Formats: sequence, C-alpha cells, structure tokens
Amino acid sequence: MLGTQKTFLLPDGREVTIETGKLAKQADGSVVVKVGDTMLLATVVSKKEAADNVDYMPLSVDFREQYAAVGRFPGGFFKREARPSEYEILISRLIDRALRPMFPSDYHADTQVLVYLISGDKNVLPDAYAALAASSALAVSDIPFNGPISEVRVARINGEFVINPTVEQMENADLDLIVAASEKDINMVEGEMKEVSEEVMIEALKVAHEAIKVQCRAQRELAEMVGKTQKREYCHEVHDLDLKKKVWDFCYQKYYDAANERIANKAIRGEKIKEIEAQFLTTISEEEVAEKKFMLNMYFHDCHKEAVRNMVLDTQFRLDGRKTDEIRSIWSEVDYLPAAHGSAIFTRGETQSLTTVTLGTKLDEQTIDGAVIEGKNKFLLHYNFPPFSTGEARPNRGTGRREVGHGNLAMRALKPMLPLGDENFPYTIRIVSDILESNGSSSMATVCAGSLALMDAGVKIKRPVTGIAMGLISDEKNPSRFAVLSDILGDEDHLGDMDFKVCGTREGITACQMDIKVDGLSYEVLAKALMQAHAGRIHIMDELEKTLVEPREDYRPFVPRIVQMTIPKEFIGAVIGTGGKVIQEMQRETGTEIAIEEVGEFGIIDIASPNKEAIDDAIARIKAIIEIPEVGEVYQGTVKTLQPFGAFVEILPGKDALLHISEIDWKRFETMEETGLKEGDAIEVKLVDIDKRTGKLKLSHKVLLPKPEGYVEPERKERPPRREGGGFRRDGDRRSDRRSFNPGPPQRRSE
Repeated sequence: MLGTQKTFLLPDGREVTIETGKLAKQADGSVVVKVGDTMLLATVVSKKEAADNVDYMPLSVDFREQYAAVGRFPGGFFKREARPSEYEILISRLIDRALRPMFPSDYHADTQVLVYLISGDKNVLPDAYAALAASSALAVSDIPFNGPISEVRVARINGEFVINPTVEQMENADLDLIVAASEKDINMVEGEMKEVSEEVMIEALKVAHEAIKVQCRAQRELAEMVGKTQKREYCHEVHDLDLKKKVWDFCYQKYYDAANERIANKAIRGEKIKEIEAQFLTTISEEEVAEKKFMLNMYFHDCHKEAVRNMVLDTQFRLDGRKTDEIRSIWSEVDYLPAAHGSAIFTRGETQSLTTVTLGTKLDEQTIDGAVIEGKNKFLLHYNFPPFSTGEARPNRGTGRREVGHGNLAMRALKPMLPLGDENFPYTIRIVSDILESNGSSSMATVCAGSLALMDAGVKIKRPVTGIAMGLISDEKNPSRFAVLSDILGDEDHLGDMDFKVCGTREGITACQMDIKVDGLSYEVLAKALMQAHAGRIHIMDELEKTLVEPREDYRPFVPRIVQMTIPKEFIGAVIGTGGKVIQEMQRETGTEIAIEEVGEFGIIDIASPNKEAIDDAIARIKAIIEIPEVGEVYQGTVKTLQPFGAFVEILPGKDALLHISEIDWKRFETMEETGLKEGDAIEVKLVDIDKRTGKLKLSHKVLLPKPEGYVEPERKERPPRREGGGFRRDGDRRSDRRSFNPGPPQRRSE
C-alpha cells in the first residue's frame, strides 16, 4: 500500500488519520487528513531562496471547497469553482493566523499553503481540521517551521465541553471556539458565545489545548516515520553589525524619550520618529544611505520597537499618555443619517465608525450555497476600510480578507442579541460599518456603532454589545515583567505581543478573537487580560448609554412594515399563479413586496410595504384567493364572460361561477342582450348551490332583489317518466333499450 499513515483518536473515540506519500508528491510536503467521510488534502511549497530586500514572511494560505466532494454542482452560470466564498476566506485566515507566528523570524522565502476539501461529510465541519492538515504538510516537509501546531473546535453543549462536535451537536451549543496551539502554547482563538463568563472561556481553552497536544504529537511521530525531522538550511538576511550598532547607539535613547513624551496624536508621533532617523542619516555618508537603505529601515524598526516596549514596561504608561488599563475618550451619536433606517457614529480616540442599519424582507435574505454549508442568512454585516481612514492614498481593490474577517467578528458579536428567531420580527438585517478613521480597534468600533445603530433603527435587541481590543508587552527574559494594555493603538498592535479582541454585554462574552505573537503566554496572563477587558467593556457600555439606552419604540415611517400570514400548503400555488403571474400582479397593483416560504404543512407569507393600506389590500386579495366559497354567502363579483345562457362571474380571485340567465332578475329575459350586462360589470350575487358531483358553483342575483308583488313561478314542463334500466320510453319507439343522449342546453319555451 502506498503512503504512510498515522492515526489518533478524538476524545469521543472518533478516528482521525493523517496520510502522506500517496498524493501530490511533487510538493515539498503533502498530506491527506481523514475523519469519517471528510478528507482534506493539504500541500505546502516554499522557494529555496528569498527575494531581495524582504524582511517579512511572504506566506499565502488558501482553503478551497470542491463541490464534487459532496456530490454537487457549483451554482452560477459557469458551473465551476470561481472566486473564494467568505466561508473559504475565513477558514484560510484561521489557518494563516495559526501558522504565521511559527515560522522563524528570519525566514523570508515565498511559501504557499493550499488546503482542499476533496471529500465532505455534511455532518463534519472541515474548519476544525484544516490547520491540522496544513501543519502536517509542513511537518513532513523540509521547510523551517517551529511547529507542529493544530486547531480544534471546542463547544459547550448542555454544560459539557465537546471537541470537534458534529453539525447536529452544534445546534445546542452556547460556546463555539476555534483554538490553535502548539504543544506548549495557545497562539490563536476565534469564536462566539451566548454571554458566557470569562472563567468558562478559560476552561474551554484548557480543554482545547489538551486535545491539540495529542494532535501535535501525532504529527511529530508521522514526521519521524517518513524521516523528515531535518529542515533545510537557509540564509535570508544579510547584516552589517557595525551599522546596526551605530543605529542602536544613536537612536535607542531618542526613541525611548520620544515615546515617553506621551503624545496622543499619531501623526505628530510619527514626525518625531522621522526626525530622529533623519538626524542619524546625517552621521553616515550618502553612499552608505543609498547602498544600505533596506538594512537601515530594518534596524530603525527593531530599535524603535525595543525602545517603546521598554518604555511601557518601565513606566506602565503608553505612547499616548494613557495608563495600561485606560480607555481613550469616546463620543457617539445616533440618527445622523436621516434617510437611513438606523445610523450611528462611534468615535474612540482616533478610530471612528459610521454605521448604518437597513431592514429588508425575506427577499433580501442571503443565499448560502457552499459545498458543505447551505441555507439562508437573515443577518449581514459588512465592514469597509477605505484608505483615507489612515491618511493613505492607495488603490481601492475591493473587499479584502481583512475586511471579511473583521466584519465576521463584529457579526458574531452582535448576532446572539438579535431577535432573529422571534416570529414578531420578520426582517432581514444588514449592517454596514464604514471606518472613517483608524488607529486601532476599528472592528470593536464597528461592534459599538452597530449596537447603537440597531437601537436607533428600533430593532429590539436583547442587550447592547461593546468590544475592546487588548494588547500585551512582555519581557522574554523575565516572564513576570509584562503589561496588559486596554484599547490598544495601531502602534501597540504592531509593536506588541498580542491582539486580543473581546466583545460582550454586561452579562457575558459574545465573541472573541486572539492572535499571539510570542511563546509562553500563561493562563494567568490570559486571565488578567480577560478581566481587564471586562472592566473596559463596562466602561464603554456606560459611555454608549449616554447616547441611547434602549431600542426606539417604533421603526422609522419609511421602514417597510411586514405582516406575516399563514395559509394551508395547498393554496401556495394559487397565490403564486402560473409562472408567478398572480403574485406579480398583486405586488404591482398593491405596491407591496410579497414573499412565500413553504414550512411543513403551511405557507408562510411576508407582506411588506411602508403603506398600511397597501398591506391590508394585499391581505384581502390573498384571503380571497384561499377562501372556500360557501352556499348562502353574498359576493361582489365581476362579469368575466357572457354566454347565450348566462354570465360567468368571478366571485373570488381565480374562481368563476355561472349566473344563469334565469337567475339575473325576477322577470324573464330571452337573450343576454336584454339583461344589459357587459363584461367587466360589477354585480352582487349569492351562491345558491354547489354541485356535489362536479363542484360547479351556481349563482343568483335575483334572490337579492325584492320579489315583485303577485309574482307567480312559471310552470315547468314535466319530463317523461324514467324507465328502469335507464333512458326514456317513448310510444312507438322500438329502440327503447337505448339510452337517451343530452342534445344540449334546454330550450326555453316561447311566451
């Protein structure tokens, strides 16, 4: 048998297999991870040499679903996999954020990680195994990597923690976290919760880490089995140690002093740094500046980073003068955009979000058509980060992965508080956050502005949600020397060791996202960060409530009102009509939006319009369509067609009945022309009979008119007696055994 396999068990006994040496053997490393019927192929390729003047890790990570993996065709016109979906982008980010900190800091070769879903089980979520596959591919390669790492999903279901639960189990979860870690440390967390405590979250991380340790050991054993324990040699950085010492000697104290000036304005701080660097450049020759510009920028960056970190650890004050647990000044405003359904501005320091809420109908729901996940989405949150928000002029290439990730985090934070399952709230919600200024925590500003905009729109959220980004600066040589920073700046994110975003209500956490850039983060430091984040969230909540405490009583006058009605399933076709003719005509004539969904034995109809009369009109028309005619009821009908023997009258939409010429008036008419009726005339009629055999409806207009005085019912001709066996016996008819036939409508006798 080709290939080498390593198998381990999940805590519930399910078997996970990692196989290498069978597929994609020209890659530097490749594996197939299999659990149940789900299979992931992961490959990794890295160039032997780095490009010139690169001081970062050029890593690209892509996760892609193959629709054939679950026996489906892709949607769309071309019927093939195209640009990645948001779900694929989010999984790619989870893998990237878990792997990136584990590469050596001086490794700069282009590296590509690709993970494909090649077989899918509808009850197994692949995101929980994607980073395991990627790390395993690196483990069996010669690419330098300080792993292995792995990821697991940990959920709390009925009070118990479950590792990598099935899709069915997830329906009852009140905590859903993806955790990445090495055998030693946690380095990435992302997930959502239903207002859980900080203690519950820490316990979930510990349970997840224990499961990850098993998976990391399995990867090490697999690498030993295939003889891939040695990594390639490389040299991607060239240094001038004399120049580095000159930079350090000249700039370090100046950087330290500039940081200790505690200047709140980011632009002014930046100018101070540029002045220091310009002063140093005057101490060396122009030829050396030109020749070693790349090295100089690298040394400036490293020296500045070290100086700022030491200043914070020494003084427990930050670049902008705040204490470590202090929140920047906050102001907010609602109802800023008069034509929006709901709007809010939230500004914290130099970070600002202008957020809108739009309420739509069922027709505005998002259709999710993934290989594994399908369905409808009634809550959308879109995050935009234009270049002017950081004072830059750069091409606007559309939505990037960062925007998708930040928007998803804010969406997860707000979603548990929305009344999406409430039958009295039939709306689809779209929130759009436009970041107008950015200097740290723009995704958390989106959460705060989103809460305000939802309440401004009149959406009855359970409780408002706020968010805060926490940072960490630590001393590698002395683990007890560290500073946890509340509400971090962009510089503190860049220069620090952790970016930990925590969102929640006064009752508990609803979402989090954590990226750790150093080894050795203890649970004690993590607990301190969570408790400090809790205090920060409550402070922000107090500021938010100065603007708006609870949702408005009602929606804006121009927000579409939605009325929901339920009809029997068998009437759905009648309401829609052939090719949608009936419902389209109804929408056009009433000015409403109408959506129908089949749920069990019923049809659920949403009727939307800002105009109440229009909704009432549509409801009346639908009720008329589904109404069952009853004998004795009086209807306001419309003459549809005329025949020599009477008129067909529409008494309900799509339901015609015969008004015989003899039932139009108490007096007798010989022709329909004498009645004066024309097509399109309105006429009041009474349903007098329903033929039990044919179901035909019989109408009368004359019974609604006063009977003339002295009126005498006309005599009816007596029919010949019916003989036994069928047919009529006629005198002298030798063919008496034959049945008679109906020669047509009965002829009226002349006067």
